[in-house]
Amino acid sequence: MRATLFALLLSLASAAGYALAAVAQSRLAAGGGGTRTLLARPLWWWAVGLNAAGALTHVAALHHGPLTLVQPLGALTLVAALPVGAYYERRRVSRTEWRGALWTLGGLVGLVAVVGPAAPGDALSLPEALSVAAVTAAGIAVLVRRAGRGLGLATASGVASGVASALTQTVTASLARELPGGPLTWWQTALLAVLVSVFATGGLLLSQAAFRGGLAAPLAVVNLANPAVAAVIGVALLGETFRAGPVGWLVAAVAGAVAARGVLLLTAGHPVAVPAPRAAETDPRPVTP
Repeated sequence: MRATLFALLLSLASAAGYALAAVAQSRLAAGGGGTRTLLARPLWWWAVGLNAAGALTHVAALHHGPLTLVQPLGALTLVAALPVGAYYERRRVSRTEWRGALWTLGGLVGLVAVVGPAAPGDALSLPEALSVAAVTAAGIAVLVRRAGRGLGLATASGVASGVASALTQTVTASLARELPGGPLTWWQTALLAVLVSVFATGGLLLSQAAFRGGLAAPLAVVNLANPAVAAVIGVALLGETFRAGPVGWLVAAVAGAVAARGVLLLTAGHPVAVPAPRAAETDPRPVTP
């Protein structure tokens, strides 16, 4: 019981960390500027630190609690980010945004609920990992080129983050000597670690660019694409399936439609961009919606 309660608290802390990081990134995105400008801003490094803290507390929560409890709670990132983002915009969260957040949250919980938990050794082999990395890189390039703004970038960010998680699982399984083919050599493990870093960093930068179109809808898409990619990898390469057989597949399809409905509501909810940090500091007057 204590372990489950601790996992619950860690999950909430993880969601709060991710939410605060997303709000910080959206404020930076409203201020404009390229990568060099971001690196010179203390707020960017706060966002990076908050994302790292969210990831570490999420891993700790999975260590102390069941996947079926921890994963759905991660979707609370969106619900937490809405009021915080609205606070910095000096406005109230609209009813449409709350409805969109709840629809998206319900879809995410439904999707995660029917995904089977990972078992020891349930990880990609080196050839599979390299193939997934190559296909993902090509897919991200297409998304960035053809849908180089807003939700296209958010989708690419979620895909990159999901693949980074899958590759991390392979590295962890190898270090624990739980891979079906045995542990990888040091250079193979190092190669996968580099790929994890590339996709994780790419996901962070892509989400930063996506937040130029606002906070709620891109964040919802990132949170939706991540578990969706994990589910595709699990079903296609790891022999996993949804719980309850055909019923599970039906639930997953309905959950995806529900989440998509939520994203559409968030897109139409409140398109006003978050004010730049410098403008907020120099002009104390409230911004009327």
